[in-house]
Amino acid sequence: MLRRWSIPLATVVIAVGSLLGLAAGNASAATVHHPSTTTTVRPGGAIHGFAPGGIMLRSGGGAGTVGRNGRFQAYSTNWSGYAVTGANGAFTSVSASWTQPTATCRRGNQYAAFWVGLDGYSSNSVEQTGTDSDCSGGTPDYYGWYEMYPAYPVYYTNTVKPGDAMSASVTFSGTDTYTLVLTDSTQGWTQTQTINESGFARSSAEVITEAPCCTASGGILPLADFGTIHYTVSSANGTSMGTQSPTQIIMIDNSGRQKDSTSSMSSSGAFSNTWIRSS
Repeated sequence: MLRRWSIPLATVVIAVGSLLGLAAGNASAATVHHPSTTTTVRPGGAIHGFAPGGIMLRSGGGAGTVGRNGRFQAYSTNWSGYAVTGANGAFTSVSASWTQPTATCRRGNQYAAFWVGLDGYSSNSVEQTGTDSDCSGGTPDYYGWYEMYPAYPVYYTNTVKPGDAMSASVTFSGTDTYTLVLTDSTQGWTQTQTINESGFARSSAEVITEAPCCTASGGILPLADFGTIHYTVSSANGTSMGTQSPTQIIMIDNSGRQKDSTSSMSSSGAFSNTWIRSS
């Protein structure tokens, strides 16, 4: 994950090409069309080199344990939310909707990403799209993005505001085609990316609230105070995640304290995350 920290532009260009070849061990180079409403420069003026998205970083509790509520639970230092898991090739789609949270910025730089994706729970790649509610020096930043991790993300220049009705999906079809869709119904825009790439596991599907990585020392960045985010009708393979024995992911700090809470998931796939602390 340290590959996201500040590095010269020339090195970034070289690294991106190299990282694409590393995905899932044998992923081929992606063919990506970038509309004029995308940029590789992250909106906002906080930490240079920081980017949202990435694989789940585990803490104590193992890959999946049965919690007190009878659901499978996992502990992570950067993810909270829900994932459904299976064998390689088990998942072809994931989708969810949410209301863009307000970032309450007191001081300093803090970050919170909200996204849907395939992979990342037990693999080294993630095919994902979503939004951020960040704080750059006490000023809120809101924006959308997509990423074929470990490649770097691409950002949308479309307006995103707190309270906007967002929806997102990632779909795999054919032999190597991924379609990533992000919609802001309030602002009236949709971004669709069609990417041809092979070699990804597709062994999980998830709806995630994230405290992105990394600081210069490799630590998780502070989680922005996003209040509460409500996800609705979360689905995988066209069926509610709530009916697929999902794993509840709990975000904790290095002392084992929860950084946000993850509610139970309804049969329709609805759940919420509520901010507790930044780090």
